[in-house]
Amino acid sequence: MSFLLSFAGALQIAAAAVPAPPAIQASVDSTPVIYHAINGRTEVQMGRASAASVDIDGRLDEPVWRSAPVLTGFSLYSPTDGRPAPDSTEVRVWYSATALYLGVRAFEPHGIVRATLADRDRVGTDDNVEIHLDPFEERRRAFVFIVNPLGIQGDGTKAEGGGFIPGSNVMPGQNDLSADFLWTSRGHVEDWGYDVEIRIPFTSLRFPSRPVQRWGIQFSRKVQHSGYEETWTPVQRGAASFIAQEGWLAGMTGLQRGVDALLNPELTSTISGAPSTDPLRLNDWRYTSRPRVGGNVRVGLGSNFVLNGSIRPDFSQVEADALQVAADPRFALFYPERRPFFVEGADQFNVPNTLVYTRRIVQPDAALKLTGRLGRSNIAILSALDAAPTAGGAGATKPLVDIVRITRDFRQQSQSGVLYSERVSEGRANRVFGADVRHVFGGKYYAQLQAVGSLTRTAGTQKRGGLWEAVVDRTGRGWGFHYNVLGVTPEFRTDNGFVARTGFVTVNTANRVSIFGQQGKLFEKLQTFSQVSGLWQYGEFFKGRSLLESRASLGNTVTLRRGWSLGFTPAFATYAFDPTVYGSLRVLENNRAVPFTPAPRITAFSQQASLSTPQFRRFAASASVLRARDVDFNETSRVSRTAYTGSVDWRPDTRLRVNATYASNEFVRRVDDVSTFSTQIPRLKAEYQVTRWVFVRLITQYEANRRETLRDWRTGSLLYTRRADGSLTPTVATRSNLLRADWLFSFRPSPGTVLFAGYGNSMTEPGALGFDRLRRVNDSFFLKASWVNRIGAR
Repeated sequence: MSFLLSFAGALQIAAAAVPAPPAIQASVDSTPVIYHAINGRTEVQMGRASAASVDIDGRLDEPVWRSAPVLTGFSLYSPTDGRPAPDSTEVRVWYSATALYLGVRAFEPHGIVRATLADRDRVGTDDNVEIHLDPFEERRRAFVFIVNPLGIQGDGTKAEGGGFIPGSNVMPGQNDLSADFLWTSRGHVEDWGYDVEIRIPFTSLRFPSRPVQRWGIQFSRKVQHSGYEETWTPVQRGAASFIAQEGWLAGMTGLQRGVDALLNPELTSTISGAPSTDPLRLNDWRYTSRPRVGGNVRVGLGSNFVLNGSIRPDFSQVEADALQVAADPRFALFYPERRPFFVEGADQFNVPNTLVYTRRIVQPDAALKLTGRLGRSNIAILSALDAAPTAGGAGATKPLVDIVRITRDFRQQSQSGVLYSERVSEGRANRVFGADVRHVFGGKYYAQLQAVGSLTRTAGTQKRGGLWEAVVDRTGRGWGFHYNVLGVTPEFRTDNGFVARTGFVTVNTANRVSIFGQQGKLFEKLQTFSQVSGLWQYGEFFKGRSLLESRASLGNTVTLRRGWSLGFTPAFATYAFDPTVYGSLRVLENNRAVPFTPAPRITAFSQQASLSTPQFRRFAASASVLRARDVDFNETSRVSRTAYTGSVDWRPDTRLRVNATYASNEFVRRVDDVSTFSTQIPRLKAEYQVTRWVFVRLITQYEANRRETLRDWRTGSLLYTRRADGSLTPTVATRSNLLRADWLFSFRPSPGTVLFAGYGNSMTEPGALGFDRLRRVNDSFFLKASWVNRIGAR
């Protein structure tokens, strides 16, 4: 006992020895107003614009900070809400005629501040503060600015609506970090916590044209050592909207956005190498060069509209897509958009069921985009002349793409919208018309309806299709649900969207129960998510016939102290098979080819377990394992499936980041214990941040794929594919072992002004992960120079 008392006394002495933060003293006639959110003071009266000038150096030592309003009284949001934050945070805010200024003082008495010198948008694993600005008082959409303790930036948007956001791979309510804005931030780490100083020019924002402004604002602080997220205004997890629980900056006058124009010329050059196609001269390496000059222009039309144009743009992606494991070959994979022209204002093209997917526009010769807000309506227009023909089309003409999305707010958070989308070329024309409405009511509920029609003309034939959906959702703190029914006719097509499957009706019911523990105890949260779904062929649903597929799962996630997370999800499913899908397959019986008959309904059962660690100062990891009695849809056979995923993040110092991931998937046919399919994808990514603006990166990834010949599920006989001329060809085993390595040097002093230089090559070998008989199959050198000339930015 005496030892414990002595130890406690030592801790108190050590705490008392921690230096106090530098005081921001106010004179008698400049006492700042305190806005303590827990006490209900969430509307900040800003007063007149200041003519003061400050140096953005991360030190809140200029006189203007002394009288600036102080926003404090943060609350805990995650893993539990409704409690005072254990970490003290103060934000000072003021504005000039041309910019908004924010000073963040974050106290950290409980642990070590986590901060690294990182590239833009790579601050999610650091301590950080998010600023959400809602200039139009929409309560559904906000600009997002993120800073870590060193002032390293992340930025983008947050939107709450239906469907994936084009230009990202995030769901509504998540941060979409695709867009980059021009703003300034610096920070300093101290013994007591950290300070960050921020300047956001009004040219980087859109806001209504009115003499007196009232903007929504929210601050969210993430504390890595505890895993907590804390917000300025108290935010209930059981509410239908996070953004709607924001506070306000009121009374701003005299805002000057000025002329906002941007010219962005680009120069790229790619030198690609490949071996000679002559089998006797494989060592004769051939290189081809493809220089390209293009450019972009961006013009702000007033304070709330932006016009973007591009001619021969560089739509290369500096970082290749991380490969995904395609466990179900019936569905295409969704990849995020990365190209700057498309990501700006992408949230305004957000449509339920992803009817706008800009990666369908492959390489346009020219493109034009207008986005903005008029009154309570959002307007988004995109037009492009694509160089790539549409899949399934004919003719050599380049397709013209036009997309128009208009939404209008009603009540407080509700919205209705219409969509027109077309992709037209000589051999094919696809047009889509749609309308949707989302109504938020009761604080915890929303209902959503959507109806869409398509008209597709190909080679003189014309087909009409439709898509419809109804959703009702409750977001409660302890209990919530999400019920929906979605139908897509077999003839529905959207050449500018991402609809992975047609010809079905699906009904989904999901219920969530959350149980919260005491703050600081070992157990902090248990969430159980039960889901039941059924899928019918479109015509069979209306005839009341049996369903094609069904699935039931029970996801359980336990959150422990400091951010440890454990998960376990059992699932049960049944699958029947549509014979028309397998119409091209044949099997030989008595030397006669007969149509392949799919298996009768199969029952599948799976169990998945996962573990993730907190974000330690130097380390974080996660892993999952899936074991299942599953289905191989290629041959409708019963298989035992095993899948592993793992990720390790290592940060040995503040400049170096290493991420290693591994994903695998294997099918073993249960009738004969033969491994019929496997995928293994190890990936290593290492980044070294030389300075705030310069980094070097290596990404190396190995993809080993193996597929054995397809066999009849009854007899084990080889399956054949029937060609268009009626002849048969046997299915064959395939092997692919590809090692890809990409080096990159990046200099990016500001958004749009960049110098990228890179080299990448691909190698293959006969055996998976052997690394002993590797042969180079292609390589390329890449150079990009892009610079921005901003006119009127202040």
